[in-house]
Amino acid sequence: MQAMALVYVMMGGAIGSMLRYVITVLIARPGDMTFPYGTLCVNILGSFLMGAWIATMAHWLPERGRDMNLLFAVGVLGGFTTFSTFSLDIFYLFERGAITQAAIYILSSVICSVLALVLGMFIVSKIIN
Repeated sequence: MQAMALVYVMMGGAIGSMLRYVITVLIARPGDMTFPYGTLCVNILGSFLMGAWIATMAHWLPERGRDMNLLFAVGVLGGFTTFSTFSLDIFYLFERGAITQAAIYILSSVICSVLALVLGMFIVSKIIN
């Protein structure tokens, strides 16, 4: 792993995280906690941007791809939302015709992630209390 690779990811991640926060705050309805509009918008926008980025890289910038991919796809979009990477993984599975694997990936990612969140909350609440 090269030091500059880490710098690209770090810089991009800082930008992406900041953008996620700004967009979520701008979209959120004050006092309305009934639906996570900001997160939904960030996830959809992040997936769109990942698709646009991959298409751009494939056609116009393959020679500079590695560094730019670290900065934008891994860094900015990774900091913005990992949902965009999740969406790209699913696309690649479907593209290869691995429909069953894609379905397993989708279901296991969502269900296991929610269960892991609940488990983490449960463990910490037991330790604290």
